[in-house]
Amino acid sequence: MSGLKFFGSRAPGIPWRLRSATRALLLVLRLVSPLLLVASCKGKAGGDDADATVKPVVNAQTAVVTPQAFTETLGAIGTVAPRAGHVATLMAPSAGRVSQVYVTTGQHVQAEQTLIELDQAPFEASLRSAEASLAAAEKENDRQQRLAQEGIVPRKDADVAAADVAKARSDADAARRASELSTLKSPIAGVVTRMSATLGASVDPSQPLVEVSDPSALDVILSVTPTDAGRIQRGARVQLSEGQSAGGEPLGVGAVADISGTVDSTSRSVPVRVQASTTRRPLRIGETVFGAIALGTRPNAIVIPVDALVPEGEGFKVFVVDANGIAHERDVKVGGKTSTSVEITDGLKAGERIVTYGAYGMQDSAKVAPLAGAPGTPPHGAPKATPSPAAKPDTP
Repeated sequence: MSGLKFFGSRAPGIPWRLRSATRALLLVLRLVSPLLLVASCKGKAGGDDADATVKPVVNAQTAVVTPQAFTETLGAIGTVAPRAGHVATLMAPSAGRVSQVYVTTGQHVQAEQTLIELDQAPFEASLRSAEASLAAAEKENDRQQRLAQEGIVPRKDADVAAADVAKARSDADAARRASELSTLKSPIAGVVTRMSATLGASVDPSQPLVEVSDPSALDVILSVTPTDAGRIQRGARVQLSEGQSAGGEPLGVGAVADISGTVDSTSRSVPVRVQASTTRRPLRIGETVFGAIALGTRPNAIVIPVDALVPEGEGFKVFVVDANGIAHERDVKVGGKTSTSVEITDGLKAGERIVTYGAYGMQDSAKVAPLAGAPGTPPHGAPKATPSPAAKPDTP
């Protein structure tokens, strides 16, 4: 009883004070907890709504898809080479030694200009010997013919003497021709494209010494795969550019003159010969040229700029912009390509608006903000499209 009285009394004591503080704290928690719960739910609901309505804003350029003529091209790299029938390769007429070299590689020469001279002593000696043999044979033939007419010798001896004259004359002509060819002269006007003769070196008839090509008759030899060679037609238009890509200096337009029927054993490619009647500047033998070969033209194709095409795994996608300016990614199938445009065979239709420059920085369901500059062409030096820090997200 004494304990109960003490506990329930108002006398000062620690247990009574603790009980009062605990009751007060519980009362405050009961009143505040529902308010905190409601506020938390409202805050979460408001955050979900904001996340659902706020979309990133991306600066980009757009273009409307319109049907247009599309020419599919095939790119190939090649070199400039002299045309057959307009190149001369000179060799020594017989074994000898180089005594003079008058020209060098790349030098322009005229017809009948002396290029290389061989040691003349052996050729002159051979010519003198052949001419002496011919003179002796002619003299003996005259004597045999006279004796045969007088009936002193058989007719067959006269015939043998006549054959000896013919052989001696042939030998003399060959020696005279070899003497003339011992001084190598250019048969055409052109450029020395190869020089292998060395002063004082011995040469033989199977060794090419100098080559001269006519720079006004040149062809571009492009290399393509056997599969691509089957898609090319003679007479096809070819856009020629300097270097190894279509972005080089434009050189002019040519036409396919011939498609080789064999595969090159070294490169395993098929040579395609292109002739260009006129070019913006003279072509140089051996220079590298890029050719865009026209394979065919489709009059009403769906064509988009290359900038609008985004790789997606093994395929491609584009971003289609709806009436509200929201970009939606869409898978497409690609047909032919050029250096600047792509044919779409499935996934797009005429009249739809797509993102061109800025597609690589685009996200699905992003808000598209117009980018200054011509549609489809990025301003000079402009960076890739990124979400604009100054753009404000739309709010409901």
